[in-house]
Formats: sequence, C-alpha cells, structure tokens
Amino acid sequence: MKVAVFGRFYNETTSSSVITLFNSLVKKDVEAYIETHFYDLIKAQNSNLDDYTAFKTFDVLDTSFDLLVSVGGDGTILRAITFVKDMGIPIIGINTGRLGFLATIQVDSIEKAIQDIIDGNYKISERSLLEIETSPENDEIKSLNFALNEIAVSRKNTTSMITVETHLDGEYLTSYWSDGLIVSTATGSTGYSLSCGGPVITPDTNSFVLTPIAPHNLSARPLVIPDSTEIHLKVDGREENHLVSLDSRIATLDNGTLIKIKKATFKIKMIDLLNESFLSTLRKKLLWGEDKRN
Repeated sequence: MKVAVFGRFYNETTSSSVITLFNSLVKKDVEAYIETHFYDLIKAQNSNLDDYTAFKTFDVLDTSFDLLVSVGGDGTILRAITFVKDMGIPIIGINTGRLGFLATIQVDSIEKAIQDIIDGNYKISERSLLEIETSPENDEIKSLNFALNEIAVSRKNTTSMITVETHLDGEYLTSYWSDGLIVSTATGSTGYSLSCGGPVITPDTNSFVLTPIAPHNLSARPLVIPDSTEIHLKVDGREENHLVSLDSRIATLDNGTLIKIKKATFKIKMIDLLNESFLSTLRKKLLWGEDKRN
C-alpha cells in the first residue's frame, strides 16, 4: 500500500498523533510519503525522524497512491483535497483539531484504523464539490477552482453591507443585503453555513444550500436547492472590491464580476470506518441527545 501523509502544523497537540501514525505505518510495512513542507516542520522539531528513513517526501500526487492521511482538523482535509484534486485518491483524517466532522479518527484509534483500512474494513463516501468560474477570469481562482465545503462572497475593507444579486438557472431569486452569501455543499452544511443558521444536510443528499451572512432582509432564510442548479452571483457595494473564499482559500474580485457556481465534474472520496457514521458524528460533535432530561 502506498500512502501519502499531509499536515499543516507540528506541535504538542499533533506530535503524538504523528509518531503513532508513523509507527503504525512502519509496523504494517506501508510505503509512506510525507508532504515536503510537513516533513520539514517535523524535522525541525523532532530529531527522531531519522527513525523513519524509509519514508519519502512528495510535492504532488499521482494516481499510484492508494490513500492520503490528513493529520489535523477539518481545515487540513480541505487543504488536502488540493493535492488529490480529481485523481480519486481516498482521504481519511486523524483529528488533532477541535470539532472534526471530516477528520474523525482519534489518537487512541490510529493503529486500529490503519489495520482496518489494510483489511478493507471501511466504506467510501463520495462527496460532491462546488466549482467556480468568474467573468472576467481571476488567475488565483482559475488554478484551483473547486471547494469541498463552501464558496462564499463577503465584504472587504468596509463595515457596510454588500448586495448579492442571485440567479438560479437563469431566473432571478433575490438580492441579499448582507455581509455576504455562502453557497454550501452537503458536506459543508456542518461548517460555516451552520454557524450562520443553515440546516444540517446528510452527505449523500444531492443538494446545495444558500445561506446569507447576517442579512438585513429579516425575511431572508437559508434555501436548499438541487445540486444540479447553476448559481450566478454579482456583488455591489460602497467599496470597489469584495472577497470570495473557496473553503480556506481567499481571492479579491471587483464588484460587478459575474460569479458562476455549479457542481464540480468530480467527487472526493472519504473513507468511513465501519464503526463510524455521519449520524453518530452528529451526536458526538454537536452533542445531540446530551440533554440531561433525555
């Protein structure tokens, strides 16, 4: 098995997870590659990295990899998909962050999780992504024009609200007067959209969600739409620019830029271990059912 390991930070909260993972990979005789920047972070703080001399490094991935292991929180997985892109390499996350809807493996379960993957005791959850196109084109966006969680437009360098003119499949919906608008996938429904009052949607639902950010139109509410819908947005406001974010990546656009958002042509494969499910994750992460009256 050929495995890629990716992380963004190496500190007290991640070191034990990294060492446990590395020991498990050595023990199982797995061919392991560490992302170059992550390797350098570890090397700078851990002299014992020489114990893993069989490990190699990578800057880009190819289809020869069987798996990518992300060490961190959900944000690290969102970065990891920029390496995987449309190659169909399954991803699994070790959670060293806080909430962790995507990164679900805890430190004490790493060795068992690796063994379960080797033994084939898992299932694949395919996650839809969003794809963005702008007119005129933006080079920052064009190079990595997809997002797993959400694409959001928001104000920049101002305390004033912006107006987000919104069309769905060519039909005018409304103009949101707000701090911005989130277009979320089902996967992203437990992220930024949720914190702005959006609904939770199960990952296998073929839907997107439009969630306004602090709308001044008091009747504006999140809207669930089919994921076959093409969304067109135009932003106006007192400033000349606004922000667009693709998961954790941000670019600046001129007001009046036409933003086209639709379902991407590929999906991301997430590994779900058989003892985990989205519903159990909801109970654990959002504490559903923890009311003492139950």
